[in-house]
Amino acid sequence: MTPALPPRFEITRAEIERVVSAFYAACRAHPGLAPVFAAHVTDWPAHEARVSDFWANTILHERCYVGNAMQAHVQAGNVKPGMFSMWLDLFDNTLQSELSPTKAAAWSALAHRIGQTLRAGVVNRETLPGGIPKLGNPF
Repeated sequence: MTPALPPRFEITRAEIERVVSAFYAACRAHPGLAPVFAAHVTDWPAHEARVSDFWANTILHERCYVGNAMQAHVQAGNVKPGMFSMWLDLFDNTLQSELSPTKAAAWSALAHRIGQTLRAGVVNRETLPGGIPKLGNPF
């Protein structure tokens, strides 16, 4: 099936899968993120395939991802607003080590926009009636 739209930037499906695999290897070793993922992911190859589909859908317009990323992060229950900066830092490091500077920069910009949206969804969940933020530990 040929996508209806051109890719957001030039990258291959194999590169996407390589980045996703390297990123989750780093997540499993990260002291702040490993426990969050360990609470939910029992089948890493399936999780990585699903996330690769998400990125292929988002970047290459492959229409292969089925799901709702926002809903998954909100329903996880242990994803807190402060975790997104750790996630993005680790993702940026992975992009820089796995891709050319041009591809890394393009994907990073996209990931940061998506991260802002996901963080906003989590922050909205973390508010009291009337939009008053819940104060406390962001982790």
